[in-house]
Amino acid sequence: MKLWLSTFLCCFTAVLSAQTKGIVTEVKDPSIDSLIARRLELSKKADNRVKKNGPVVSQMGYRVQIFYGSDRREMYRQQSNFKTDYPKLNTYITYKEPNYYLRAGDFRTRLEAQALMNELKGAYPTLFIFKEKINAPDLD
Repeated sequence: MKLWLSTFLCCFTAVLSAQTKGIVTEVKDPSIDSLIARRLELSKKADNRVKKNGPVVSQMGYRVQIFYGSDRREMYRQQSNFKTDYPKLNTYITYKEPNYYLRAGDFRTRLEAQALMNELKGAYPTLFIFKEKINAPDLD
């Protein structure tokens, strides 16, 4: 009984002594603060710059799928034909095994995508409209 009591008191005392308040000292390299400040400065500069030439992925919209198939050469041929007829529309190629997908346009509404699809019906037999992230169109 005395053994249990003394063991219990030792454990209880150890737990109580671990709960006392102490002082925490932070040890770090002084260059860390300068690196953090430099990173914040670069982030602010990047936020202030406006990207004028490149597209910015910004919203959900619609694209028209012009071609899909496993033949890469055929896909590039279809892209070339499309770009000849519609040089102002962007085309996007994705590959999901085993097929390549050629999609065109950055339309904000399904109605705009449907108009292109109606225009292309004779030349491209397998047309579909897909909702996905698009590049923000120029608002000229």
